[in-house]
Amino acid sequence: MLRDTAIATRLATRNDVTPLSQALGRSFLDDPVMAWLFPEPADRLRRITAFFALMLERQHLKHGEVWTSDGLEGAAAWDSPGHWRTEFTTLLRNGPALIRILGRRTVTGLRGLTRVEKRHPRQPHWYLAILGTDPPSQGRGVGSAMLAPVLQRCDAEGLGAYLESSKERNVPYYQRHGFRVTEEMTLPKGPPIWLMWRDPQGTTGR
Repeated sequence: MLRDTAIATRLATRNDVTPLSQALGRSFLDDPVMAWLFPEPADRLRRITAFFALMLERQHLKHGEVWTSDGLEGAAAWDSPGHWRTEFTTLLRNGPALIRILGRRTVTGLRGLTRVEKRHPRQPHWYLAILGTDPPSQGRGVGSAMLAPVLQRCDAEGLGAYLESSKERNVPYYQRHGFRVTEEMTLPKGPPIWLMWRDPQGTTGR
């Protein structure tokens, strides 16, 4: 696993949601899935940023861990074992906000989410829901540093890790961290995504 020990990381808090969602918005501006979900370029950045703010505050900070750098240059948002699926009550509570963000793409987005969730592994694991670094800070090992704490815990506790990569060019990056592609799927009238699983270091599994 790659790691840059020179980059200090810490757990994010609710006070970090605004700067982190802004950094993630810029990081995912050219993402194929985000372009599919938010097809209008004029307001894509605003909608992506709002989407990440909602997910960080109401899902990942509550049901997992969000790791960031001391400079708030990005985030690795993890859902802890057993908490990757958004509860129905949470969906209802977040419904109005999601509809405001997704607009006319709400139904399409939920259909895509349902299709992806059907392929989600059922055994206990940590789920990497989001990994993004602000473009000016990319290429310096920030992402690897933010990944390290949970991947180390997975190895120590014998737990797997799972993610969905929305860019083919990111697949080798995750492979260097021990992930392997288990399936490639395509969203409804949308782009492909790569489902990836990581066994705890020194073991084999799924």
